[in-house]
Amino acid sequence: MPVGSVLVTGGTGYIGSFTALALLEADYKVVIADNLLNSSEETINRIELICGKRPEFFHVDVRKEDDFDAIFKAHPDIDSVIHFAALKAVGESSEIPLEYYRTNVYGTICLLSSMTRHNVSNIVFSSSATVYGDATRFENMIPIPEICPIGPTNPYGRTKSTVEACITDHVEAQRNNLKKEGKPGNHWNAALLRYFNPAGSHPSGVMGEDPQGVPYNLLPLLAHVAIGKREKLLVFGDGRTAISHVGHPYGERMLTELTVDYASHDGTAIRDYIHILDLAKGHLVALNYLRDHQPGVRAWNLGTGKGSTVFHMIKAFSDAVGKELPYQVVGRRAGDVLDLTANPKRANEELGWKAERTLEDACEDLWRWTKNNPQGYRQSPPKELLEQLQKDRESGKKWT
Repeated sequence: MPVGSVLVTGGTGYIGSFTALALLEADYKVVIADNLLNSSEETINRIELICGKRPEFFHVDVRKEDDFDAIFKAHPDIDSVIHFAALKAVGESSEIPLEYYRTNVYGTICLLSSMTRHNVSNIVFSSSATVYGDATRFENMIPIPEICPIGPTNPYGRTKSTVEACITDHVEAQRNNLKKEGKPGNHWNAALLRYFNPAGSHPSGVMGEDPQGVPYNLLPLLAHVAIGKREKLLVFGDGRTAISHVGHPYGERMLTELTVDYASHDGTAIRDYIHILDLAKGHLVALNYLRDHQPGVRAWNLGTGKGSTVFHMIKAFSDAVGKELPYQVVGRRAGDVLDLTANPKRANEELGWKAERTLEDACEDLWRWTKNNPQGYRQSPPKELLEQLQKDRESGKKWT
């Protein structure tokens, strides 16, 4: 018997697919909804390869309530939603902000409206550390705690903070309205998960991040450089010294010629990179917490608490690949901030969750995925990986 039934919006995407896998391995029934704009339905086959269970898939437009109504009517046992479906590129959000508000904010309103009609009352929201904006504007806010004031610096972050407010207002209203009617309303709950930079792939090498088109995140961009899909990585810093460099960061040439304008020890932005398996487990335990404790609305940071600069990441991934990767320093990207490092203490204490895998694990797993699947989900996994995966399944191994 499933322990519960969950709709995962954006479930064929990078984080959504790994969360769907974690849910299935924890004996949840999973239904995935996605429009496949930046993902592949092949993800569902890979989930089944790893855990032996296949989630049902619905092709939806989050801006259409009827699409969600159809899912809830077909699966009346769904009692919870984990909501990933969104546009997510910081730079692009500054170019087409209305599309971001239309998809991220209005799409969530459509989802909440449909959930309410069908008495689906738990939602775990995939928020972002970008809601904090530049936390260095306050004293003692690095690493960033959940009490840090919200202040996003780009349209993407503002859509996330707006959705957080929308969910909070709706859940609190549902609880209060039911209380006025003399009915219990504690079954309405929401988790706002603010996380930092997901990284890595499945250790089996058969499932990973496969963005359609140009990746927007650092590690998949580095992976494309490593297999020759891109000539070099662009490091966003100060365009006055836009030079190319082939070789490990922290080398002599970099120290004498590079000038970048972030106030970190090497001049590049600092981010908290969390292994995708740890992040997926964070969504699972947050959902369990909502179901077991009914806290109302609660925000949790999911991160390692350890920040890494861009140059540190280039070196770490170069070490995993075994060769030096070229990069070029260019001007800052609109909306970027210096430091997004999590303080995960609240999640550690309340959810019993902690990031267990290292930055090196993330880089090694990503390279295993990339070198064996250079075409991503548009190719079959190598035979030797499938054979090893079969042995792991027969032995009862679980990855989360």
